[in-house]
Amino acid sequence: MTTTPPRPHRRLNHEPEAVTYAREQAGLTQAALAERIGISFQLMSDIERGYRNATPATIKKLAEALNCPRVVLESKREVTP
Repeated sequence: MTTTPPRPHRRLNHEPEAVTYAREQAGLTQAALAERIGISFQLMSDIERGYRNATPATIKKLAEALNCPRVVLESKREVTP
């Protein structure tokens, strides 16, 4: 059984699980979505696994391609008092 290495402890601009969920709901493969938004399959895979950060421009393209609000894909910020 292979295990996925833990993702780095850094703040991501996106929620990896939300990207995967939205892609699956749209009925797209990682390869198809990557091609649609003009990024490599490897980058798409890394974004979904949380290994690489999606730029704000990439998040915008993802949201448009997946027909979902950008805020759904963006990282949730904690509000500190």
